[in-house]
Amino acid sequence: MIEIRHSNERGTADHGWLQSRHTFSFAGYYDPDHMGVSALRVINDDRVSPGAGFATHSHQDMEIISYVKNGAIEHKDSMGNVERLPAGEFQLMSAGTGVTHSEYNPSTSESLEFLQIWIEPNAVGIEPGYQQKVFAAREGLQLIASPDARDGSLLLHQDACLYQLCLSTGHSVSHSLIPGRTVYVHVVSGAIGLNGAHLSEGDGATVRTDDVVEFTANENSEALVFDLP
Repeated sequence: MIEIRHSNERGTADHGWLQSRHTFSFAGYYDPDHMGVSALRVINDDRVSPGAGFATHSHQDMEIISYVKNGAIEHKDSMGNVERLPAGEFQLMSAGTGVTHSEYNPSTSESLEFLQIWIEPNAVGIEPGYQQKVFAAREGLQLIASPDARDGSLLLHQDACLYQLCLSTGHSVSHSLIPGRTVYVHVVSGAIGLNGAHLSEGDGATVRTDDVVEFTANENSEALVFDLP
């Protein structure tokens, strides 16, 4: 069974300096039918104006993943990390007992476009942590985050895995779905076929009952694939 969440069905927010699309209920956008999928709670598709950003604010007991599509993020947090996150890199911040941070677009001319993802952890009150890594893009599915940090992936405090899907036009790849688990797909760019369904940039889909999830690229495409409890 596939449930599709089209890009134009997402919630919107216009703060002037920030244009955001919310896949799930977030801040001023509330839809009881879209509160998240399993432990996946937030996917925000954010566009930040040059020189603008999120001032210092706090988080607690949440796994927060940022993925930059265009531009770069200037990151600073209460753990002492002062980092730049360029396009193509992944950042995972475990808020745990509490962390404050700020995120800014350092460019004076280019917009910052990034995905902000929240996953609920399977344990609360853990020590906060910060990870950042670039993964060389490769055809197919590449493991980005996992509960055991296997194969060089980022450590995620949840029984969930995040994969990056990169496919050239006409290429296909499959992912086996363990009974009882759920897959959520978010298309970053391009257009893909998902078990016969068509998904374009910004679209998302939940797959719950199929044994195998098969992806086919209708054009050069990138997506994030979440394997969830």
